[in-house]
This record gives sequence, structure tokens and C-alpha cells, in this order.
Amino acid sequence: GCVLVVSVIEQLAQWHNSTVKAAVERLCDYIPGKYQIMCHMSRCIDKEMNADVVCHSLRLCKQDPGQPLCHLYSPPKLHPLCELMHPSTFIFLPLQKSFMGFSSVCAFPLLANLCEKIKFVLRNKLPFEDFDGDKFSTFPTLRGYHWRGRDCNDKNTTVYPGRRPDNWDSKSDSNCNGIWGVDPKDGIPYEEKFCKGADSRGIVLLGDSAGAHFHIPPEWMTVTQMSAKSFANLPMAFSDEFDWPQFSEITGFLNSTIGGWTDSLYLRLRKRNRCNHRDLQNISQNVYFHNNIAPYLSFSLARNQLLDNPAIVIYATIGNDVCNGERDTLAHMTTPKEMLSNVVQALRYLDTHLPNGSHVILTGLVDGRFLWDNLHDRYHPLGQLNKDVTYSQVYSFLDCLQVSPCSGWLTPNETLRNLTSERALQLSNVLKEIARSEKFANFDIFYMDFPLRQTAEEWRKMGGEPWQLIEPVDGFHPSQIAAALGTGITWQKALHEWPQVLGKENPFNDQIEAIFKDQGGH
Repeated sequence: GCVLVVSVIEQLAQWHNSTVKAAVERLCDYIPGKYQIMCHMSRCIDKEMNADVVCHSLRLCKQDPGQPLCHLYSPPKLHPLCELMHPSTFIFLPLQKSFMGFSSVCAFPLLANLCEKIKFVLRNKLPFEDFDGDKFSTFPTLRGYHWRGRDCNDKNTTVYPGRRPDNWDSKSDSNCNGIWGVDPKDGIPYEEKFCKGADSRGIVLLGDSAGAHFHIPPEWMTVTQMSAKSFANLPMAFSDEFDWPQFSEITGFLNSTIGGWTDSLYLRLRKRNRCNHRDLQNISQNVYFHNNIAPYLSFSLARNQLLDNPAIVIYATIGNDVCNGERDTLAHMTTPKEMLSNVVQALRYLDTHLPNGSHVILTGLVDGRFLWDNLHDRYHPLGQLNKDVTYSQVYSFLDCLQVSPCSGWLTPNETLRNLTSERALQLSNVLKEIARSEKFANFDIFYMDFPLRQTAEEWRKMGGEPWQLIEPVDGFHPSQIAAALGTGITWQKALHEWPQVLGKENPFNDQIEAIFKDQGGH
């Protein structure tokens, strides 16, 4: 974190031909008030030192005994890093500990309350603002309606997205799909008229950081594009864990503001049947959990087997089981035996909670060799100004710090990349066999490969380059473009091979929309 911030400050000074102090002030003008904690580093930065030297000097970066010296930039020619690490020449050392990880950042008074909220949602995968305890919220972030359908009455635990209508919602909207009341022409409730027998269903994603749609805006690190507008979304991003589920491949529902466009399975299900409005849940997380989803399903999944509509559950942990930041990464990967146990355990839990007529789609793991092949020799956003930082350097830096999102794929070691893909294929075959052989009472089960190859082919036909399908800052996650293209490929496969999963097309969609317009869109 220190290296990133100091790099941006030094590049701002260079780009605007200003002093470091002026560059810090410029950055602080860009950043919303309570997020300006990094501004305190201004006195510690020397324009002649690169970011590694500054951060080691502050002891925000350190070299543990027996460990290599981690650095993003080439070591200075005049002064070895070790000679510049003595803190005696720096006057702001009381701040050292303030930057040593998330818990210490939370010690800042202005961020303490927000950090407590984020710790709650990280621990529970549930909305922080949920007054009736039904696991749905009227608040967008902190696991609110960016992640789950928006609650329409947060004071009534029986009112939430995805439930079957109460008395056909003749008097109020119990399932938050916006369809309620009685047609004055014939006295029939609108919900009964338009949604009865319509195969209404919701969509639930059980995923990892790719499913949560992790994204760090590149303009935060690209000084040639940086302005106050660049950081306007920082508070929202922070309280959504730097995830953007509202634009994601499975549960996206808002127009993308991070490039590309939004297309999602939820939007397509909603277009197919307007009665599915708001019936979505994105239960994904950034941290490693090695596919053992079952333990947190019990308090994160919101589905009542007796009262709610069936659901399509997408089980897509496309990399977590082979990705970790460990030095001996292969030893920390999920084994096929563990994969079988973890997935079957989760499916058995789902069978006791999903309404009858639900569906589960298991998605295979990605072949992450695509990342190194398409990015390693390109310049990272931090390196674009001076042509001095490639993705290969970023990968090595993160691996040295043992915080690489995937040591097995983000490495110059071709043998290790191949072994990681070999394990990913083994685990995908476990999922495929589960879909073939396991039977459950309340849902059928399908398997599909992660459509990376088809996505890349589709993007090439549109004139794009493969590297544009990868998040530019982390060099690891699928980009907004990849998410949108992947939706179309998944939808077409389901439409042609498993049409029962998607349900019928509702013939009343146009009438529903017309009534909404007549009523002012409510």
C-alpha cells in the first residue's frame, strides 16, 4: 500500500513538474476527506528516492530475517536499499504503525466506525443495514442491495425479494418485484394475472472475488488521467470491499461506470420474465476459502424452502482452489478429494434449503495461464508514465511479499504455471463428475467450463485484444468487458442445452411495463 501511494505522489510531481509537497496536496484535493490518511506521508518523501526506498525507510516495508528483499522498482544505483532503511533521518515515524494493515488503518477516528461495519459484513456476508433481519436492505453498500435485491419494506421480515406473493399481493408488494394491487377492470390482482404460472425464479451466485467483481479503477494510479472525479467513487468502493457486484456477470443490474457495459444473467432473466425483478443474491467474497462454502451458507443464503420461488444457483469459484500467495503454492491447493467433499457438503445444504424446482450450475476453474501469456511484458498503470514497471515486476513484488493473488499462475516459472493449470483441470473434472452422478431432491445439477476461450474469441471478432479482458490494476481478475461477454456465452449455452433452467418467457412483459409507465414507473 505504501509503495503504491508513494509511487503515485512521485509521478504526480513529475507529471505536473511540481514539488513533492505540491503533489501530495494535489492528491489530497482529489481524495474525499476522511480517506486522506495517506496525506500524512508528505514529509517522508524525497523526490530522489523511489517508492521502495521511502517505504523501507519508514519501516512500512521491511525485510524479515531469512526472507528476500521485496521491491517493485530496480534498486537505486548510488545507494543500496539497506543503506537507506535507517529511520533516523525521517521525522514522521510515529505514523509507521498506522499504515501496517487494515486493522491499524481502522485506528484513524474518521475511519473507525466504517471499518467496524466492514468487519461485520466480511464476517457475516450479510447487509449491515437490515432493520428487519430478512437479509435484504434498502442501503446500497456494506453488502446491501448492490449484492442482493433491494428490500421494499425493511420493517417487515415477511417482505423481501424472491418470496411467493402473499394473497397475490392484492394489497401490498410482499416480494418487492413492483407488481401488486388489483386491476380495476376485472378485480384480478396484477400479480395473479401476470405472474401466476410464469416460472418465476431468482438467481444466486456462490463465488469468489471474480464473482464479486473485484476492481480497482486504473485512474487511481494513472497520473495522466487523475483528477478529483477519479476518486469520487472511493467511498462506495471502500464500503463494497472494492467489489462491484452491481455490474457483475451474474447479478449486475446497473449501467457500468467502470468501463465496458453491463450484461448479466439476472438482467436476462428479468427481461425474460418481468416477475423476476430484484430476485438476486451475490454471495461472493475476496478472501481465500478453498471452495468450502458450506459453513457460511447457513447464515448468508436467504431462501425459504416453503415460502420462496425456486432459484438458479451458480457455483463459480473459478480460481480460489488453486490460487494462494504461499511460497509452496502447490502444497496449499485444494486436492480433488477435498474438492469432492467440500462441494457435496455445500450441495447437501442447498438441498435442504432451496425450493423444489431449483437448479444448480457448477462452473469449472479457469485456465489462468492466459494471464501471464497476455500481460507479463506489458506496462502496469504504475509503469506507464516512465515505462519502468511491467506486470511481471508487479507479480514478482506481490509474490515476494507473499500476498500474490495466485502464485501458481502469476509467475515466470512456466512449469509451475502448467502444474497449476493441471490441478485446475483435475478439480474441474471433479465438478463435472458431481454434475453427472449426484442426484438431489430439490434441484437438478449441470456443469459448464469457464468460457474463457470463447470469450477471447468473441472479443477478437469485435476487434479487441486479449489483455483487455483482464483487470488492469491487479492483472488477475476478469474485466468488465470479460464479464459482459461471458454472460452472453453462458446464456446461449443454457438456452440451447438446459432451457428448463431459464423458465418460460412471460407473455405479459409488455403489459407489465406499460402499467409501470402509466403509474410513473413505480
